[in-house]
Amino acid sequence: MNADLSRRHPAGREENPLPLPFAERELPAGRHRFHKERLMAQIHEDLRAADAHPGMTAPAPARTARPRRLFLNRAFLVPAAAFALAGALAAGFLTYVDRGAADGRGSTIATGPAMTTRIGTADDGKGTPQLLDRISLAAASTGGGAKVRADQFIYIGSKTATTYVKSTGDKNTLVSEELHMRHQWNSPDGRDGWLIEPGNTGPKGMTLGGKNEKGETPTPYLNAPSYDYLAGLPTDPDVLLKKIYEETRGMGRAPDQEAFTTIGDLLRSSYPPAELTAALYKTAAKIPGVVVVDDAVDAAGRHGIAVARLDETSGQREEWIFDRQTLTYLGERVVQVQGEAGEGGLIKPGTVVATTAVMTRTVVDRMKEIPPSAG
Repeated sequence: MNADLSRRHPAGREENPLPLPFAERELPAGRHRFHKERLMAQIHEDLRAADAHPGMTAPAPARTARPRRLFLNRAFLVPAAAFALAGALAAGFLTYVDRGAADGRGSTIATGPAMTTRIGTADDGKGTPQLLDRISLAAASTGGGAKVRADQFIYIGSKTATTYVKSTGDKNTLVSEELHMRHQWNSPDGRDGWLIEPGNTGPKGMTLGGKNEKGETPTPYLNAPSYDYLAGLPTDPDVLLKKIYEETRGMGRAPDQEAFTTIGDLLRSSYPPAELTAALYKTAAKIPGVVVVDDAVDAAGRHGIAVARLDETSGQREEWIFDRQTLTYLGERVVQVQGEAGEGGLIKPGTVVATTAVMTRTVVDRMKEIPPSAG
């Protein structure tokens, strides 16, 4: 299954190593990636089991002494109970135990001053359906390429970075990761995959395959889809939107924002068939509060026009960025546009909380094969 269905939320904090066995902290924005996918898959399986056996209750995951390979080695989750943790995840606040970077002690990603940007001007939303209709037509006209064979892999190469609060003693500082490349491969059925990303994996990467905590193969679903799963989704915008609302009920801060974020995750981190991609844009046009932003910049420095929605709880705006001429999807960023967030309110308006640029999205014949277009 796709391991990059991340949620972008207020940044967390990073502690200096303590003389204790571990230091608990909030999970920084963008660090949900593999944790979230595996956790939500487990909760999804628990819910399916509960539906099948109404008398059962979801068991609380046991606290382990060492991180399992299914999670990123850098950190592992410390949940109290599956449902309580699901709520915390949706709200964007997780506690985890810092075990050092996967490829060495401490973070391997350099940090610098927090990323900032000019806050683009949003319209009143009246022109959003027309723009999304044009984007949908452009997506449908690309054809989406040939059907992915069962023995092939979907490759997504993206440039990404996040912003978080770093704590040194009693001093908190807002920092941003150095922009870095993320290489991800997934089989069409979602049962096999690989990830290479500085700070989250070693130089050789880590598997995205394997079984869940129960020793079962996770079933793909909306927030952890495979290509085969996506190929079976409805393409009628009304039917698709109803499904999104139903399957994300109770997640996030508000249904409309969660629906918008779910679609954004699919656009950024998966490989939907062309017909579904076109349908996703038309579906997004039906979500209240979606607007057009006059200018936004992706992680590769490419300017474009954005389709966005403001999370009024956090004051952060999720922006999907498109090339002005071709309307090709470029990437996504989350910008603080209202109020303050993060520990001590260090995340001010104009802070780029997370940014991603999709550089290459294609089909390859072998896992770990990096196409020439990925640079």
